[in-house]
Parts: sequence; C-alpha cells; structure tokens
Amino acid sequence: MTPGDQAAVVAARRGVRVAELDTIADFQRVVRLFDHIWHPEPWNPPMTVELMRALSHTGNYVAGAFDGGDLVGAAAGFLAAPAGRVLHSHVAGAVRPGAGFALKLHQRAWALGHGISRITWTFDPLVRRNAHFNLAKLGALPEDYMPGFYGPMGDAVNAGDESDRVLAVWRLEDPRVAEACGGVPYRPRIPRDAVTGLALREGRPVAGPSGGRVVLVALPEDIEALRREDPEAAKEWRHAVRDVLGGLMAEGARVAGFTGGHYVVERPGGR
Repeated sequence: MTPGDQAAVVAARRGVRVAELDTIADFQRVVRLFDHIWHPEPWNPPMTVELMRALSHTGNYVAGAFDGGDLVGAAAGFLAAPAGRVLHSHVAGAVRPGAGFALKLHQRAWALGHGISRITWTFDPLVRRNAHFNLAKLGALPEDYMPGFYGPMGDAVNAGDESDRVLAVWRLEDPRVAEACGGVPYRPRIPRDAVTGLALREGRPVAGPSGGRVVLVALPEDIEALRREDPEAAKEWRHAVRDVLGGLMAEGARVAGFTGGHYVVERPGGR
C-alpha cells in the first residue's frame, strides 16, 4: 500500500476527509479552530490567514481534516533546510479523536510525494499525550532540546510556563515509522539494567541516577492541569525535565522512544 493509499484508508476509518486548503474562507476556518484550541492572546495567534495564504501559494503544506462539513483539524508547514529534503510542520491541532493521526499520515504522503524524506516539528517535552503520540503512534524521535524556544507565549495552554521544546524528527522512510503509520505503535525495549533518572512520586519529580546505559525520564500525568492547579509543581517539572532530559541530550544521549509515561534515553558510554 502506498503512503497515499494508507493515509486515505486511515482517514476513512476515522470518519474524516483530509485535503489541502487554498481559499481565504478555509484559512479563516483554521484560525477559528486554532483559537478554539489554544485561546491565544490577540498578539499571539498560532497562524494567520495571510501567512497560510502565502504558504499555500508558494507550494508549502496547509491542510485540514473534515468531519462532514466541519473542520476538525488542521496543519500548516513550510519547506526547511536542507532545501528539498525537509518539511517543518509549524502548527497542527485537532478537536476530534483520530483526526490528528489522519492529518499526519496525509502530511507524510504529501511530503514523500514531493521527494521529502523528513518532517520536523517542535513539542513541549512535558506533555505526556503529545510525547506518546509523536514517539509511539508516529515513530518520530526528539533530536534536540531547546530551552525557552519561543519565549513567553500568550495562550491558555502555555501561559505562565517557559517554552522549552524538543525538535521531533520524523524520518519518513524508516521501518519504525512505516510500522507505526501502519497501526503498530513503536515501543522501545527497556533493558533490565535501566535506571530511572527522573521519577514521578506523589505528583512531584524526583531525580535519580542518570549514569546508566539506558535512563528513564518520567513525565507528569497532566502538565496542563498542573499549570492551573499547582504552578509551583509545574515549574519543578519544567526544570527537572530540562536538567535530566535536556542534560542527557546535550551530552549526546539519544531518545529511543516513549513508553509507560517515560522517555527511554540511551546514553553512549553509560556507567
């Protein structure tokens, strides 16, 4: 099955239709959808009509997922360096279960059809459901940890927190990715000698040994709720994950996947 056929089958199974967007009316609907998801301040929209018009007109990626006549997901991205080989998916959001996965498979098929072998995007490393979606369901892997990447962000999801991000790299032709897109989530093997560099204990982060060959880094169950209900605990998690996960990646460690609420990190030359 070709990636395009696979994307069409998955979309049909999830009851959505995914298509590229190219009209002002469609772009206006995307802005309203993103406003509903992120509730941004007026000065901080995730995407504007004018930018989507420019992206679409210049051959970049702007697409939406529809449930009947309702727009239930959208994504926009632009070509990145190295030229002709990478698409950077700048923003994607969905409000219907299954629409996000259908969008990403459509994006993968679009990229491969344009000779592009990698898609990148950023995500907050503290958001557990996003880590599971990106690493397990899609087979992407974080390849860079970037503290405070966007600066202060004015929206209901990110307000009051620092905008640390990891760069997810989706290597579209990797067998791991192909299997994940075929419905087999990628779950890395955890060896018996793995150590827990960061644990979840009574809602708080607890640092542990991080010198092993394989290090597990836990995440809070719901960082977005924690930001609202216990900002100090949310801040603790931000700094703990930055120190442990960011520190390991800065030393050259490789994130091998995400399972059981933990990043699985392989550290070269672990003790």
